[in-house]
Amino acid sequence: MNFSKSRACAIACLLVLGMAALPAAAAPMRYEAENATISQGAVESNHAGYSGTGFVNGTNVAGSFTEWTITAPSAGTATLAFRYANGTGADRPSDISVNGTAVAASRSFPATASWATWATVTLTAPVVAGANKVRATATTAGGNPNFDYLDADVPAGAFTDYQAETATIAQGVVESNHAGFTGSGFVNYANVTGSYVEFSVSAAAAGTETLTFRYANGTTADRPMTITVNGTAVATARSFPSTGAWATWQEVALDAPLTAGANTVRATATTEGGGPNLDRLRVTGAGDTEKPTSPGQPVCSAIAHNALTLDWPPATDNIGVVAYDIYHQGQQIATAPAPPHRLTGLTPDFGYQLSVFARDASGNVSLSSPEANCRTLPAPADDPPSPPGQPTVSGVQATSATVSWAASTDDNGVRAYLVRDHATNAVLATVTGTPPATTATVPLECARTYQVHVVARDSANQLSTPSAPSASFTTSTCGTVPQPPTSVAGGWDVPWDISWAPDGTYALVTERDTFRVFKVTTSGAKTQVGTVPNTQTTNGEGGLMGLDFSPTWNGTTDQDVFFMHTASEGNRIAKMSFNGTTLSGYASVLQGIDKNRYHNGGRIRFGPDGYLYVATGDAQQSSNAPDLDSLNGKILRITRTGAAAPGNPFGTRVYSYGHRNPQGLAWDSAGRLWSSELGNSSRDELNLILPGRNYGWPTCEGTCSVSGMTNPKYTWGVAEASPSGIAIVGNTVFMAALRGQRLWRIVLNGENVTTVNSYFNGTYGRLRAVEKVPGAAAIWFGSTNSDNNGDGSADTIRRSTIQ
Repeated sequence: MNFSKSRACAIACLLVLGMAALPAAAAPMRYEAENATISQGAVESNHAGYSGTGFVNGTNVAGSFTEWTITAPSAGTATLAFRYANGTGADRPSDISVNGTAVAASRSFPATASWATWATVTLTAPVVAGANKVRATATTAGGNPNFDYLDADVPAGAFTDYQAETATIAQGVVESNHAGFTGSGFVNYANVTGSYVEFSVSAAAAGTETLTFRYANGTTADRPMTITVNGTAVATARSFPSTGAWATWQEVALDAPLTAGANTVRATATTEGGGPNLDRLRVTGAGDTEKPTSPGQPVCSAIAHNALTLDWPPATDNIGVVAYDIYHQGQQIATAPAPPHRLTGLTPDFGYQLSVFARDASGNVSLSSPEANCRTLPAPADDPPSPPGQPTVSGVQATSATVSWAASTDDNGVRAYLVRDHATNAVLATVTGTPPATTATVPLECARTYQVHVVARDSANQLSTPSAPSASFTTSTCGTVPQPPTSVAGGWDVPWDISWAPDGTYALVTERDTFRVFKVTTSGAKTQVGTVPNTQTTNGEGGLMGLDFSPTWNGTTDQDVFFMHTASEGNRIAKMSFNGTTLSGYASVLQGIDKNRYHNGGRIRFGPDGYLYVATGDAQQSSNAPDLDSLNGKILRITRTGAAAPGNPFGTRVYSYGHRNPQGLAWDSAGRLWSSELGNSSRDELNLILPGRNYGWPTCEGTCSVSGMTNPKYTWGVAEASPSGIAIVGNTVFMAALRGQRLWRIVLNGENVTTVNSYFNGTYGRLRAVEKVPGAAAIWFGSTNSDNNGDGSADTIRRSTIQ
């Protein structure tokens, strides 16, 4: 699904720097307790682990309180997270009120291990648009716990974010040396009067909108700025007071009139101290929500071995198109101001499936253009790289070893090394870089004897002759290992998902592009039981995708089987009746999930709690992922009727958000939910899914440690994985890899990953569906080589015992 990790990463970095604006949902905003209103208490710093400049130690009396003022762009439900420490052995309950109305009476703040041990209490509460007062009042003579901060995740409303690092900067630099910023960095103003940052802002219509500046000021002095819109001052010497630390971010908001179309918003320092560090400008109001029209059919010309020119009929928009994003399949590889555009740095003799999306100044993104299929020419004759030196192997473990070799040489430069199994030529690891390293930790199978060799690849995609093989070495034994599989049933056309009947005697299997559903018994008998009506293809990754039996299905009083499929209006959850032999009936359960050629998600699973979990992709519009009003880029948790399940973190169908294209769902023995997710150009992910968490896309791909975002538990390069389905056997995750063409084995220890290695590397091609066999330590897994990225061969479902 993805190509050339190093090339794609380089392009992605340029895209981040060049992007003007993205609509997004609010990440939680931090409000330090030491900046709040304090009644009967003091700011202290004598216990470690706090953020900001200190914490509030409330007086030990009933009625002492800390009150924060938080801002919400629109009315709705906010998630409030109080970070506290309680070194006593007793609970210190507190009444929580918002704008004078109690939202939690005597909310428990139980003891923590010490005063330097910090914990979080989270609740939801209604807020109004604008300023809100959040008060925590002690209800016993012991007083409140020590409060460190309040994180407020408020309703987003309609807004557009403009990153300071992409604005026009006069006397200032882009930096990233203080944590907690959004985007790719922030602007550090020069310490002079007159230094400024100027944003280009678009508005769909003339009117007053709210300008919110996110900033940090680690000095003790105010750093006021004058704010102008289209050259007219709307705020003179507006205060930007100290935030206590350069990594503590706060907001200053004001209302200002904008004209229809383009506007300039400038923030100019008014003292010799300069401005604060500026992270972004958020423009909130009615805004522009109209998407551009889809671009026309792209056409390739002037094709070379590493470049081609792409042209397309332009899109139209109510305020004007500012950029076009170009995709190869589901991966963004370039951006262009207008057609035509020269794509460079391409892989020789490679088939590209190119589509174009239009983007306006408000960040609205069109639907996809039609797709162009273009192939680069073979690389011109060149000397291939010299063979790498004979590898040496050290640090042999049950599932890995360290392989080192002498570097290869090439007149155009070595682009990558492939560490391969000498017996099968299967690629065990790919090392990239400029130049690539000459050592790698290679994932291996347990209890197997290996020899490995190394091949060099140059910038023309030419391979060297293999190095001499290493000496033989043998990995040690370990448990929960997939054994050589046996064939269950063949002749499939993109088998997408497998769901077992509750009695475990057979499974149902979906085919993505034919919309057919089959019954497959444990002995391998395969019978079509029906098709799913109203299903459409997207000529990419949409169609008939996930399915799951009702957990109480018995074929008589409960015949419900649920599907996720692409329909005319978008992606849809539907249910049909299945009596054990034939599918019948059809009812739509949930609509409103956007579709696109790629990034449709598709996996559905009933959880241990009896509710249906749904993995949705961002529909190739990354702004969907953090937008809590969108069903895309999410894991949803719904009832069988499609309603929000009770106890969901936001009171909506959304369970977690900030996902790009999640496709695997499975629970471990402790009931923890795990999900695999496809990255764009650098990192694929395995995530532990917790309610209400933001998993970072599009700000993060892989681990980035941004405040308010949750890091994955493990990541892979996209060439090694591009994951789809997962199954858990004995608290070990088995993850199917599409581009990686292997089955990953991931051993869990509670909430953490301990050991990661892979099996069947390149043996069965692209793998998508994987499911545990009920009542057995075994899995079924299916290949998907008949899809638009495979070699066209028919697919097979196989069974592997885990022992």
